[in-house]
Amino acid sequence: DTLWDLAIAEVEKRENPDGGVKQGEVWEKSILFLGNKNGGKTTIILRCLEREEAPKPTLALEYTFGRRARRHNTPKDIAHFWELGGGTSLLELIRIPITSHNIRSFAVVLVLDLSKPNELWTTMENLLQVTRSHVNKILTKLEKTNPEVAAELKQRMRNNLQRDHPDYELVDPFPIPLVIIGSKYDIFQEFDSEMRKIISKTLRFVSHYYGASLVFTSKSEALLLKARVLINHLAFGYDKSKSVSVDPSKPLFIPAGLDSLSQIGPPPASDSDIGKMRANTPLELWRKVFEQTFPPKVGIYYMSDAQLLFSQNSSNNIPTDFWLLSPELEQYKRNASKSWKEMDFDSD
Repeated sequence: DTLWDLAIAEVEKRENPDGGVKQGEVWEKSILFLGNKNGGKTTIILRCLEREEAPKPTLALEYTFGRRARRHNTPKDIAHFWELGGGTSLLELIRIPITSHNIRSFAVVLVLDLSKPNELWTTMENLLQVTRSHVNKILTKLEKTNPEVAAELKQRMRNNLQRDHPDYELVDPFPIPLVIIGSKYDIFQEFDSEMRKIISKTLRFVSHYYGASLVFTSKSEALLLKARVLINHLAFGYDKSKSVSVDPSKPLFIPAGLDSLSQIGPPPASDSDIGKMRANTPLELWRKVFEQTFPPKVGIYYMSDAQLLFSQNSSNNIPTDFWLLSPELEQYKRNASKSWKEMDFDSD
């Protein structure tokens, strides 16, 4: 057993001295919180666990847990909360909490600091790509040792969208449940309205593309409560909210599967600008449009499982076939809004 296993077992022993919890009766889930350094991850965790204490800086990878009883006189369910500190500087620690033993009950919460839009895409891309790579390696092993479980996990993420949803073949669901939280909305709402619109629209696309839920929050109790709704659904199986708020002048709240590409619309740029951009996937296209307005401070990106690094200005050195127009992007064009359906993409 690991140190965490022993600690959890000891707490269970103290809270249930009579050994009343029978195996198989307890709901047990794990959530990893990732995101910007000082982005508010700890505050969100403390509010979810209803702990009245001041948040402290997360140094590396920290662990805590919460317990809830679904009904009176029933065993308490357990939710394991992991938090990765340091923004994107400690990515190798992701492999510690996510293992083949808990992958079926694992979820990720990505906290993005809305007050730092120039760091937003790079932070999101680095954290999600490395996490996805690690999860996919686990799934590859499971396909050999337990193919039923691997198939179940893949199908479960596809179930966020109904098969008759027009975007069913266009999205690329994250391999495990994902919630994206835009934090520090109180600062974000002071931004220029056009800036807010670009950020909101981009995060709506990214969340929908990954099959994730999206919510904007701040230190406001009302907004934190909305984030808690989504997290408690992952952690304790509480009912999934079906309310939706997509107005860019208000905090976004969009549970997974309740948005669509037609409602989101095309990337926020002119037809001529988009027509000049070279992109391999819809996600790449949105990144290029977003970074026209919010160029990244750190010009480093993680590419695929190999984590190939290249600088922001080194596109001329990228092999030509990297920019080939993919079938995925072609299909995205065909299903996009009428106003830009006929645009020509530069695939040179």
